[in-house]
Amino acid sequence: MKKIKEDTLDLFYGTAFQHVPPFKLQLLKWIGNKQRFAHKIASFFPTDIRTYFEPFLGSGAVLAALQPPQAVASDLSAPLIEIWQTLHDDPAQLVRWYKSRFEKNEKLGRPAGYEQIKSDFNKKPNGADLLFICRSCYGGVIRFRKRDGYISTPCGIHDPISPASFAERVDVWHRRTSGVKFRNLDFEEAMEQAREGDLVYCDPPYVCSQGILYRGQDFSLARLMRVIGKCKDRGARVALSIDGLKKSGRVDCKLDIPTGLFEQEVFLDCGRSMLKRFQKEGETLEDEIVHDRLLLTY
Repeated sequence: MKKIKEDTLDLFYGTAFQHVPPFKLQLLKWIGNKQRFAHKIASFFPTDIRTYFEPFLGSGAVLAALQPPQAVASDLSAPLIEIWQTLHDDPAQLVRWYKSRFEKNEKLGRPAGYEQIKSDFNKKPNGADLLFICRSCYGGVIRFRKRDGYISTPCGIHDPISPASFAERVDVWHRRTSGVKFRNLDFEEAMEQAREGDLVYCDPPYVCSQGILYRGQDFSLARLMRVIGKCKDRGARVALSIDGLKKSGRVDCKLDIPTGLFEQEVFLDCGRSMLKRFQKEGETLEDEIVHDRLLLTY
């Protein structure tokens, strides 16, 4: 497997890979969010993508950076996909969802307003409540209880953005994702649709760090590897973001990656661990620099 250094990326501009400019206007806060370096990931994608697939959508950072004209973006979380489908079909409704919960939070005060909205979600999971929770919870780290999906994350320390600011983001994101079909699917069901000439970008729960998060408890990397192999056999190209280096490069996250499945490997500097910011409140994190591993089947 060929190893590519991040700082050699410019060598590929103008050839088989894309030059994707930075896009850092975040719509949703989500743990593992790739917003700060989504353009670096997308810059390793081929230029001749027929249909782009993203089966672990989350915050959609790479999707929005790439702006594919034709795409299928999916996730197993129904409330999350409800947010994305509303962005596509009725962006004004998305703004109204956020504004009504922002006003409730202001009226009841923090953290009482946040806790009421979180309680409403836990009684009946829905996209409208999840939208405000993900923008207001501590560090964007939404923890879901495995048994029933109960959210336990406390209120964040920062004020949520204003409805006017959120509305501006919705307008930008609506335009950048206009060619996307959003679907509530298991990753295998979504990836089975990929054919020759397509590209699948996978950003699954990380094996070494995200077991407390949504889907992390039941996620099987071995199953994903089998599905990636089937995509490759059909001629669909796959890019996978997964655990790389942690503890500022001293620890290599050992993964069971089938020999010959991937052609290239890249390590991308992600800065300080978002999860450690949540777990080590008030502590310095110079020793918690992480590097993501980007694996390419092409």
